[in-house]
Amino acid sequence: MAKIELLLPKMGESVAEATVTAWLKNEGDVVDLEESVLEIATDKVDSEIPSTHEGILVEKLCKEGDIIQVGAPFAIIEIKGETTVVVAKTDHTNDIYSSEPVTESTSKKNTDSVNKVDIPKNSDNDRFYSPLVRSIAKNENIGFDELKKIEGTGRNGRITKSDFITYIDSKKSNPIITNKPISTQNTKPAVSFNGASEIIEMDRMRKLIANHMVKSKQTAPHVTSMVEIDVTNMVLWRNKVKQQFQDKEGFKITFTPLFIEAVAKAIKDFPLINVSVDGDKIIVKKNINIGMAVALPSGNLIVPVVKNADQLNLIGVSKYATDLTYKARDNKLSPDDVQGGTFTITNVGTFGNVMGTPIINQPEVAILSVGIIKKKPAVIETPQGDTIGIRHMMFLSMSYDHRVVDGMLGGSFLRKVGDYLENFDINRQIW
Repeated sequence: MAKIELLLPKMGESVAEATVTAWLKNEGDVVDLEESVLEIATDKVDSEIPSTHEGILVEKLCKEGDIIQVGAPFAIIEIKGETTVVVAKTDHTNDIYSSEPVTESTSKKNTDSVNKVDIPKNSDNDRFYSPLVRSIAKNENIGFDELKKIEGTGRNGRITKSDFITYIDSKKSNPIITNKPISTQNTKPAVSFNGASEIIEMDRMRKLIANHMVKSKQTAPHVTSMVEIDVTNMVLWRNKVKQQFQDKEGFKITFTPLFIEAVAKAIKDFPLINVSVDGDKIIVKKNINIGMAVALPSGNLIVPVVKNADQLNLIGVSKYATDLTYKARDNKLSPDDVQGGTFTITNVGTFGNVMGTPIINQPEVAILSVGIIKKKPAVIETPQGDTIGIRHMMFLSMSYDHRVVDGMLGGSFLRKVGDYLENFDINRQIW
């Protein structure tokens, strides 16, 4: 029988490590090809890791709570074949495993070279430091005593790559107090408790969201513009086609793909909204990848991304958005599903809100909030004169990074999105 090492596959451009949250198979279990073996959590998303071979799980190389690197082995399975030990290699281009035999000495040599840093894996209180963290610490000349002071947001207080980057950035901006942990560099107001209080520990995703939001507000000076628009034609068109659409396509058509379509068109008119900032450089993104905030059953939010939205027709955008929404709510998103966004839409109207002032999803420079659609009396201009009628009205509000998006660009872009929605063709054909 041959033994195969299963490696943690590449999970997106910026994902270097993952935390093991649960084993789905036990040692001795039969594992089918593509059957999920492990649940992991990254800074982006939770996902399941499938087996690349069919066989028997003979050894787990990590336990729940461990942090493992992309490309590192996490299990050994036994398959039919010669009695050899085989290491699976990850093809980072196609995320496909291939296998080649290696000797025990070679495998040990490779492992030793990865772990050869001056910081131990565990501190006195059993806090685990991943090879990536130890490598960064060595490169940044951060000693073990200083490392122990860094506050971690990972499972069991472990330090993630994001924690390290935040700490290093904080050191650069506060050089006088470099030896103090992140949590003490800003004075925090005292929190009082009484008998009616309840303390709830933030879950991992909530901690990530909190850090992401704080960093965004610290990074970008936020400005919010708002417009009120008449979407009567769009509402009437959807009401007219929604039953036929569901019968033919098998799912409901919502307003979300219509918002995505309008934003993609407006970005083509104002490409400097589709950018990110790198120091004093503006990076203009050629792809139009629209993120859409989805509320999860836990109460947290996640932002899956519709890639190349401008290249899809309405049915394509609808299928893409619907698939991402279901995957998000079923915890089936892959890391790639939540990466690469260039602009984000959040629908506060879902919660009955009129408008919002959202926080920019870094490293993007703008985020659009769409409010609830309500029937309201409005002035209707006609060739015969103005009249009052009942119309479907809604607010659009957009927060943008005033470092690179001024009022003229932000306001003009927002107005253009509104124009596309207001001028919706009530006789539009889908098929």
